[in-house]
Amino acid sequence: MLMDNNGLITKTSRLDFEATYNKLKTGIDTNPNLGIILELDHAKNAASVGLNLNPTRIIMFGNPNLGTLLMQNSQAVSIDLPQKIIVFQDDKAEVKVAYNDPMYLRDRHNIEHNEKVLDKISMVLDNLTTAATTD
Repeated sequence: MLMDNNGLITKTSRLDFEATYNKLKTGIDTNPNLGIILELDHAKNAASVGLNLNPTRIIMFGNPNLGTLLMQNSQAVSIDLPQKIIVFQDDKAEVKVAYNDPMYLRDRHNIEHNEKVLDKISMVLDNLTTAATTD
């Protein structure tokens, strides 16, 4: 796992692109507290205008019971919510997953008094992405 200075946590998958994405989607689908809002296939969109892009998909999902608490504290955080995870294959054919570190969002949006919510979101994102990137 790698966190860059822009608050992005990135993990390398041991699985191929489709398996990683499908495991991630299944993990979200089977969690009764989460709902998928949007799936976006950037490579497919690029192909529609005659451009090439390595496999790149975003899945957007959320839990209003948690996200609303953060937005009540700082409405500006809604620019980063609902949660998003990107799955992409780089030029070396390595499959990666990446997402915003909730603690980075806390600092970015001056969120106060929501440590338990942020910790829970961090745990869920870590668990989802770990499950999606391992056998």
